[in-house]
Amino acid sequence: MVTFRAGVEGDYDEVNQLVQRTFLNDGAGREWDEERALFEPARSVLAVDGDQVVGHVGTYTRELTVPGGVLPAGFVTCVAVAGTHRRRGLASTMLTRQLGEIRDRGEALAVLWASEGSIYGRYGYGLASRRLSFEIDRREARLDGSRLDKSRLDGLRLQAGPAARHRAQVTDLYEQARPARPGFASRDARWWDYRLADQAWHRDGAGPLQAVVCHDGDTPVGYALYRFRSSWDGSGPNGEVGVMETVTTTPAAYTVLWDFLLNVDLTRKVGFWLGALDEPLQYLANDPRRLGMRLGDGLWARLLDVPAALSGRRYAAEVDVVLEVADELLPGSGGVFRLRGGPDHATCEPTTDAPDLRLDTSALAAVYLGGNSLGSLAAAGRVDELHPGAVAATAPAFTWTRAPHALEIF
Repeated sequence: MVTFRAGVEGDYDEVNQLVQRTFLNDGAGREWDEERALFEPARSVLAVDGDQVVGHVGTYTRELTVPGGVLPAGFVTCVAVAGTHRRRGLASTMLTRQLGEIRDRGEALAVLWASEGSIYGRYGYGLASRRLSFEIDRREARLDGSRLDKSRLDGLRLQAGPAARHRAQVTDLYEQARPARPGFASRDARWWDYRLADQAWHRDGAGPLQAVVCHDGDTPVGYALYRFRSSWDGSGPNGEVGVMETVTTTPAAYTVLWDFLLNVDLTRKVGFWLGALDEPLQYLANDPRRLGMRLGDGLWARLLDVPAALSGRRYAAEVDVVLEVADELLPGSGGVFRLRGGPDHATCEPTTDAPDLRLDTSALAAVYLGGNSLGSLAAAGRVDELHPGAVAATAPAFTWTRAPHALEIF
């Protein structure tokens, strides 16, 4: 008989083994110190058959940047069910229980990366951000000098070396940038240990993790984390730069860092898997086709406290709209709400007024971070316009200055 319980500290090894098997990974010979430090047993839900862990969902306690604000959120991770126990409703039981626990903690939303996107819509999640991956042939792609204001680049200098050596500068820069970029997540010391972990198995055949920091005078204004992969073929060097993340506080720093990454000696390719949908590199390159861009999915979000979530972000235009939100899985989270907001204020409260728009929680989550158009959701039949003109009046408010960018897998 399968029972369900919260985790305890001693569960980590068995949970980790289950997760590695589920995701078809060979964890033999690996050290898990950084991952173990992130484990929050009390926030895990385990399915147990006898003395064997056969299912698990976990939650990390972090903050998420939303348009114009930062909110506590439940970061869902390590969703796994043993192959011997599939199709018994274990995942449904665990994920539903988890959502209730996240809501009860006062976290207005949950977010996750989906291994298979078909799974999470049934639990009220919506695809809230997208990513661009880049496979750049650097012999063909370069920054277009005619588009650069070289006067802005004067005085900038770069310092590169092992990432651990630049940790203090990197963490400070990230904290400066985090409040302004929807999709960024808080990182305490444990998360930086994990992000900068440099065990050999993290490298996937590449070299040690490197950082390059851009300075404007004595002030750090941006960084990139990356690895080199050495390779040679019959025609000479064929190395690759694998970019993990770039974070900058000025456009000039962004330009200088990418000029560096695209011009590393003995390399021919630059890969960047977790670029933003509005990545500025698209507008700096001499030929965007040569960037090898490919669209992928990013964060999935799930609103659990609609008033708290909607009042916790800001809006690109003034809005006054009544939303009817359906939540079949957690009926207590749905209802009819009046949203009033703008660039500097927002309130959202239950109301008995007639709704202007009707949508379910997954559609609301899809537009919540500003990464999708309310009009597009309406065109797909995911938003019902109950008063003529309500979509056109409301859609501009849910956009934002920058696209949401989730630059790490958790």
